Amino acid sequence: MTTHTGWQGRYYEDFVVGDVFEHPLGRTVTTTDNIWFTMLTQNTAPLHFDHEYARRTEFGKPLVNSTFTLSLVAGQSVTDVSQNVFANLGWEDITLPRPVFEGDTIHSRSTVLRTRESASRPTLGVVTVRTTGVKQTGEAVIEFTRTLLVYKRGHGPRHTAGTEAGAAQAAQPDDAPGDEAGNAVAGGTEETA
Repeated sequence: MTTHTGWQGRYYEDFVVGDVFEHPLGRTVTTTDNIWFTMLTQNTAPLHFDHEYARRTEFGKPLVNSTFTLSLVAGQSVTDVSQNVFANLGWEDITLPRPVFEGDTIHSRSTVLRTRESASRPTLGVVTVRTTGVKQTGEAVIEFTRTLLVYKRGHGPRHTAGTEAGAAQAAQPDDAPGDEAGNAVAGGTEETA
């Protein structure tokens, strides 16, 4: 019997500037998605959860919460872009060229814009992608640029699990954010990464 390992994602070395990843999973947005996400994030705009209010707008129906759209499309990109992420460094240039409505089906793709090795973390690389979400009509509904730190091949939690070195790294990872003296710090920026 053969054991097959599932998809493990891409590592820093797998990204080539100009490559386009058509993300495999689409998602139809439901009324429940829109209302629950809006309520969970304490957004009080009735345009997202009050169908009678939304009926009286120029759209005639509820708009999907735009931060749900951002979360959905970013999530769709994980399998190809950030399965082996160490940390997201930021989202920039987020645009919403067309509205999303309940019942729309969203697909997405990402284009690799830039790659470089991390200046301070030798086991990581910095990758920047431009991601576009489209609905079933083929119209773009969201675009954004995302920069992230990605593990290099042979590094990260998958490669250290179950080993004595892995246990030590899990207790105090050598590639965790830190200053020059090795003190832990929160976050990071593309410039310092």
